[in-house]
Amino acid sequence: MSDPRALFDLSGRVAVVTGAAGILGQHFVAGLVAHGARVAAFDLNEDALQRLVASADGGHGGTIVPIACDIRDKAALTAAVERVERDLGPIDILHNNAATKGGDLAAFFADIEDYSEATWREIMSVNIDAMFFVAQAVGSRMARRRRGSIIQTGSIYGLMGPDSRIYEGSEYLGRQINTPPVYAASKAAVVGLTKYLAAMWGNDQVRVNTLVPGGVSSGQNETFDAKYSARVPLRRMAQPQEMVGAMIYLASDASSYVTGQTLVVDGGLSAW
Repeated sequence: MSDPRALFDLSGRVAVVTGAAGILGQHFVAGLVAHGARVAAFDLNEDALQRLVASADGGHGGTIVPIACDIRDKAALTAAVERVERDLGPIDILHNNAATKGGDLAAFFADIEDYSEATWREIMSVNIDAMFFVAQAVGSRMARRRRGSIIQTGSIYGLMGPDSRIYEGSEYLGRQINTPPVYAASKAAVVGLTKYLAAMWGNDQVRVNTLVPGGVSSGQNETFDAKYSARVPLRRMAQPQEMVGAMIYLASDASSYVTGQTLVVDGGLSAW
């Protein structure tokens, strides 16, 4: 019997990660590199990309190529994908991870009754519109080659409604927060898009799955941490690096017969 550890080996494979410099993205990039992949890191923030390259561990045979790209711009996106395939080779793995809170946090966290059309459209333009365009640009190439794995980042609030009691007295980076309706709607759409693409590209041997994180500790105050943790069977929030193992599983041959699925990493929140 062959060594089952080899199923997780990504040596020689080319991966694209969008939202690569974000809270989770930087850990996803580091995980792919540690498993041997050559990674094209897409993000709007060029300075953050440079910091990512400087801090990520490239000592496992992997490579990180930072690419500053607005994935809402189809021409820029096409050029970026062509650059990856020219410089690194055919893309084997796509982690469709980018999401946004927009340019105005007060508008993003506004009450339902006051939620603006402009903010709704701004968030949707990244969280679902651009996610489709990235999948289209990369997945169509994978389909022609008859191989590839696409992972799309969802959210637990794309699967279940938020408990508003958690947010009483809760803050994120000093700001009162909630779960905005556009966030929940866009993340629910990710699951539907994933299932559609999995069905359409299955015959072309392209696998498409959703990775669904639960609440990740990333700057919330103690009130939020305590209230959220009380809802979770494991009695704590996740750490960003705890999402990486599930992503590597979906990216690798370990999940070679898995497609159209929603892998929830939430400490058991959705079990209650």
